[in-house]
Amino acid sequence: MTTDTSTFLDHLQTQRARYRYKLPSRPDAGRFIDQMMRLLFPVTQDCKSISQHVEETYQNLNEQLICLLHPLEKNLTESPSTITERFFAELPRIYDSLLLDAHAIADNDPAAVGIEEVVAVYPGFYTISVYRIAHELLKLNVPLLPRMLTEYAHGQTGIDIHPGAQIGRSFFIDHGTGVVVGETTIIGDNVKIYQGVTLGATHVAKSMAQKKRHPTIENNVVIYANATILGGYTVVGHDSVIGGNVWLTTSVEAHSLVFHQHQTDVRLKSLESLEPINFVI
Repeated sequence: MTTDTSTFLDHLQTQRARYRYKLPSRPDAGRFIDQMMRLLFPVTQDCKSISQHVEETYQNLNEQLICLLHPLEKNLTESPSTITERFFAELPRIYDSLLLDAHAIADNDPAAVGIEEVVAVYPGFYTISVYRIAHELLKLNVPLLPRMLTEYAHGQTGIDIHPGAQIGRSFFIDHGTGVVVGETTIIGDNVKIYQGVTLGATHVAKSMAQKKRHPTIENNVVIYANATILGGYTVVGHDSVIGGNVWLTTSVEAHSLVFHQHQTDVRLKSLESLEPINFVI
């Protein structure tokens, strides 16, 4: 080993001791999420899990979560086993919420042939499921692991939901690619979001970290593709419709219809007059 290599390895060893957190591996976090989905929705099971009894899978998931929490133990407010027990006590409630999400997609998307298709293949439902699991762990004061879980889903689906967001019942993300939901976003019940929607912040200064930076979306709102809604003081009133490609940084009242007006000038020449003819689309 050369002197330079030895010096470099010593540097890495020193840096390792300075880390504030020790983390579980991302593959382990991904395996936990995927096995959790197979437990809750057996339609997604693989060949191995077909032969496993539900109680065996449940117990295995308890052990996996304790293992994931163990590296974070110094930064937890309770022991890994206590947090695991409290998390799984909430699992029936999480499951009921996910059923409402799945039915919202199946009932509102004409392309969905049934609840089985939604839970098995819809990226929006998968990401919402991971979010609800991660959000519960965040409520139990677990650092970093919730973000690892939602970033795993982000990598799988292209949908980025921060575990700190507050999302109500019957949430529907259609298509989903490119959707971003920021940390302090508040979303009410029966909200529908399409691909490319951003619920983001107007400023990204680190000093804003503990402030509400992202919008509030009230009940029964529909936000169409590629709309961008920014700012912690921005509120979209209930039963509003936000059209595609809208850029919104101010609040709108309930029952509003907000749309982007696009104008295109097409200049053609008449065969007879050779004068330009203007069309507004």
